[in-house]
Amino acid sequence: MGISYQKLPNRWLIVAAGIVIQLCLGTLYAYSVFRNPLMDKFGWSVTQVSMAFTVCLVFFTITIVAAGLWQDRVGPRKVATVGGVLLGLGCLLASRTNSLWMLYLSYGVLAGSGVGFAYVTPIATIVKWFPDKRGLMTGLAVFGFGAGSLVFAPLATKLIVAYGVLNAFAILGIIFLVAVVGSAQILKNPPTDWAPAGFAAGGAGDSTGSGLRRDYAPGEMFKTARFWILWSMYFLGAAAGLMLISQAAPMGEELAMLGKEAAAAAVGIMAIFNGFGRILWGAISDKIGRNISLMLMFSVYIVDLFIVLPNSSGYLSYVIGISIAALSFGGFLALMPAITADYFGTKNLGINYGLLFTAYGIASIFGPVLIAQVKQITGGYTGALYTLAILSLVGIGLTYANRVAQVRLARLEKGTLGMNPQ
Repeated sequence: MGISYQKLPNRWLIVAAGIVIQLCLGTLYAYSVFRNPLMDKFGWSVTQVSMAFTVCLVFFTITIVAAGLWQDRVGPRKVATVGGVLLGLGCLLASRTNSLWMLYLSYGVLAGSGVGFAYVTPIATIVKWFPDKRGLMTGLAVFGFGAGSLVFAPLATKLIVAYGVLNAFAILGIIFLVAVVGSAQILKNPPTDWAPAGFAAGGAGDSTGSGLRRDYAPGEMFKTARFWILWSMYFLGAAAGLMLISQAAPMGEELAMLGKEAAAAAVGIMAIFNGFGRILWGAISDKIGRNISLMLMFSVYIVDLFIVLPNSSGYLSYVIGISIAALSFGGFLALMPAITADYFGTKNLGINYGLLFTAYGIASIFGPVLIAQVKQITGGYTGALYTLAILSLVGIGLTYANRVAQVRLARLEKGTLGMNPQ
């Protein structure tokens, strides 16, 4: 079937709705502001209260796969609506917490599942509406998720001070119900084979480098070398960034001799660059291609982890070092949804990206543990940074393997020789 070209300006309204949803979901990373108030109110330990966040992350990662599959079958609106209901209901039930198991069930299982159901829907929908700007638009969408903690952490703090920690959960639950469920009604997929006027597949941002527009089922995707190469790259890129995020404050105190307040301020700046990197690298990848962008991101990691961060001697040099790393880390979250669409099509994008996203979920568990273990063995953060740099070097090797896999597939499916991969 040919591609019909038509102007649909309302695709920008879908972007706005997606960003609103992602902002609300990003409150997941503002949970730390609830930790001490919950400990003070109930006398729970740090480990007990923090476990609710861990449960939330686990169910986020698990449900994103089911949500992606369901979305591909029924469209984004119903799935995002269910996500908003679960997130809001989870927070409302958390406001009635009087035991740990209830906190784990409400915030951990229900709210975490809500984030999982709603997370992939705006991303997959926006990618379908913007084949001409996939990198930039996915960057904007996931920027909203990263910026959520910057918006809701201060709001939650004020609500806790004014109304108490449990009432703060209730107020946020109502906000999420209205904002996420309301925005979900705007989401819809474009018509089959729709494309914006003037769009031609196979440009720089189209990582296939071939203009192929085949849609892969999950089972077919699993059988390709490209999926496992991408999964490994996502894991390495996410693990390095998450390792640094988890240790950014204490690492600043040790490497750059920062005080606690200065280290905390540096972490805040790191979060800003993390968000900005999602937009920046997404836009760059539309211009020069995803493969080259991934190679550059791993290269930036290596220079930063081998040279800049280990030699940080003060506040400015440390902030520069962690900001550079955060910039690259953000890029992986923007490029991977776009490259999934480039390689495997948009028909099954929800489930396909959900499966690829498991690399991030596993990295979120593996990364912080690894850097803590390496630090314990080596006695400092320098050895841990060098370890991350070596992992990034492996990532560069995988980008080359990815290029080889692209060319082989293009030759197989198009019967051509001598193609130059991007």
